[in-house]
Amino acid sequence: MFYSGISDEAGKTIDKQIQAHNELGWDYMELRLIDGVNITQVSEDIFEKITEKLAFNKKKVSCFASAIANWSRPITCDPTIDIEDLKRAIPRMHKLNTKFIRVMSYPNDPNHPLPENEWRKESIRRMKELAKIAEDGGVILVHENCSGWGGLSAENSNILLGEVNSPALKVVFDTGNPVTYGQDAWEYYLKVKKDIVYVHIKDAKKINGQDVYCLCGDGDGYVKEIVYDLLKSGYDGGFSIEPHLAAVIHTGQQAESEEHLYNSYISYGRKLMEIVNDVLKRI
Repeated sequence: MFYSGISDEAGKTIDKQIQAHNELGWDYMELRLIDGVNITQVSEDIFEKITEKLAFNKKKVSCFASAIANWSRPITCDPTIDIEDLKRAIPRMHKLNTKFIRVMSYPNDPNHPLPENEWRKESIRRMKELAKIAEDGGVILVHENCSGWGGLSAENSNILLGEVNSPALKVVFDTGNPVTYGQDAWEYYLKVKKDIVYVHIKDAKKINGQDVYCLCGDGDGYVKEIVYDLLKSGYDGGFSIEPHLAAVIHTGQQAESEEHLYNSYISYGRKLMEIVNDVLKRI
């Protein structure tokens, strides 16, 4: 088992992101945005500089948190955007010895929604194509229980993986997402557990119908129970924090200050380590 985190939730620059992981004592980082640009889309020059800084600080990359098939790319979007993203990402992943790239499975278009059966068919078709590229490239797509047809339910997630039927498509389970989608996190987790290879740690509560993100273990995401069950079952993958305390990318919520963003990330990481240490004492 190892710790990681979606590092832009600690700071915008790669330097600040590395600083936070140094302070936490973590070897791994999950890369998403560097100065507001996704790691799959930064220029080659900038990517080289990022690589050098990671190497100098002896940091490893657990996952690329890509925008492939995510909340900003509905099922009606041009599929070549994701194909190009993935093809650009694969050599970068090899350079950083990273095997996972986070994906979703295409939300329906709110302006021009497809009928559910067409949405399902097209989502699976696109994911088959992406999984084939990933398989040929020697990387693994980790599907998050978030925006997209496959995230609507645990059943949909299992159908998606079953229909795609590729060793290059697995599950990254996010503990907080079921809460915000009105699902039961524990039930969802149990139904997809067999395919989980990576975990996002997030937590939230519904208060007066609003999503309120909180420290891990303080919400309704069953974080403590899921961490316990995974570790007791021999899970040796990553726990990657995505706090959403100071900033929430998909809603546009910005941190009140860089200091607040950084400090909330450190606090969140330390809380997760407390949870894991407590679990390890009980196993």
